[in-house]
Amino acid sequence: MNRHYYISDNLNDLESVEYELEASGINSEQIHVLSEKVADVEQHHLHEVNSLLEQDAVHSGEIGAVIGLPLAALVLGGAYWMGWTESAAGWMPFIFLSIVILGFCIWEGGFFGFQVTNTHFRNFKQLVTEGKHIFFVDVEPNQESVLDQVIRQHPQLEIAGTGAAAPHWTVAWQHKWHQFKRVISG
Repeated sequence: MNRHYYISDNLNDLESVEYELEASGINSEQIHVLSEKVADVEQHHLHEVNSLLEQDAVHSGEIGAVIGLPLAALVLGGAYWMGWTESAAGWMPFIFLSIVILGFCIWEGGFFGFQVTNTHFRNFKQLVTEGKHIFFVDVEPNQESVLDQVIRQHPQLEIAGTGAAAPHWTVAWQHKWHQFKRVISG
């Protein structure tokens, strides 16, 4: 999937764009608005970015894992090289220690990530602070033409670039989950 970013200061227009995209077959789970005016975004029935996703916890947790894996491997390799695994305790304390080290590194990375803006949104931080809205759509390659057709009808949208999108399976899961909730709620 590809993510397309657009800048706007008109929530009425973004509401029209979202409606047209959904009418053209793009699921609401693929469409989001990043804005400081959360109440206004909700009032226009736009899909806002989850506040948890505005932080960089997942990405920073992944960095923590990249740091923690070699440290965990170092503990296991060091224990083997020093011959400590030949004791009565065997491998178990070192395996446990390596898991604790890896878990700590992931946790610490995620904890740091809660304090910083998501890497995907850092370039837009100043625009959002100025009152602009960042509208982004995750599309499959076969949906690119639909997106282009709808966007062409809204010349006031400023193209802000493209980037990596959420994985297809997460968007599909979210769509199925929302359908399930609609069926359950009546």
